[in-house]
Amino acid sequence: MSVVLVGCSSNSAAEQPASSPAPSHSPIIPTTVSGTVPVPPTTLPTSNPTDAAVPPVLPEQATAPPPANAGPLTAGNLPAPDKLGPGWKTYADPGGAEAGFIGNNTWTRRRDPHQASYEALPSGCAGQPVNGSLPVPAYALTGSYRTAEALPATALLLRFSNSDRAAAYYAGYQARMKACGSGGDLSVKQLWAETAAATAVRTYAGAESYVDVSVVKGATVALLATTSSKPEQQADWARTVVPALEAGMG
Repeated sequence: MSVVLVGCSSNSAAEQPASSPAPSHSPIIPTTVSGTVPVPPTTLPTSNPTDAAVPPVLPEQATAPPPANAGPLTAGNLPAPDKLGPGWKTYADPGGAEAGFIGNNTWTRRRDPHQASYEALPSGCAGQPVNGSLPVPAYALTGSYRTAEALPATALLLRFSNSDRAAAYYAGYQARMKACGSGGDLSVKQLWAETAAATAVRTYAGAESYVDVSVVKGATVALLATTSSKPEQQADWARTVVPALEAGMG
């Protein structure tokens, strides 16, 4: 499964996974059209984003390779590849224009917390939408893998300011996954769910299917998404990787 993190807005689970007060604004890029007609300045909020269910005002910037760490989160917080399955390897994703980021020559990279937590949520679903705000994490770190079959997989760690916020995001994530249904641009089928961990299959219309493993522990939510040719047969495997994810979550 590729976190699409992935996995899951539904680009992957690990990549979409609270109402803000009226923000103050500052002018950005005042311009004119053809040098004659004034255009109202574009304004952006100066306050920090507070709702992961709302897309960012601006997309994540890709002007330089991102750091390999995200605050306290490092590669040591992500599972070693052999803990996810025989033949798994880490992968230094080169990125590019289509990927939306510049590679940093390593297998981990910092994500914008708002962008990552929004992209991790499922979108394009046929089921009844789930409303409500979701907390934005303080830090987000993703790691790229390749399975024994050389298929892409991604792990996304979302570190919140406290365990209550992590639990609130996780609950909202699960509610949206369960409500997604089938028949839309994205279909979601639940394989199993426990109090602090769950596994589902994400299937994008005319595209790949992913196994989506989600875990909450303390102030951290972990989302692992891996591409699979037989995703509905991966329920048992998914249970085996939960302890590997939990080990680095603090």
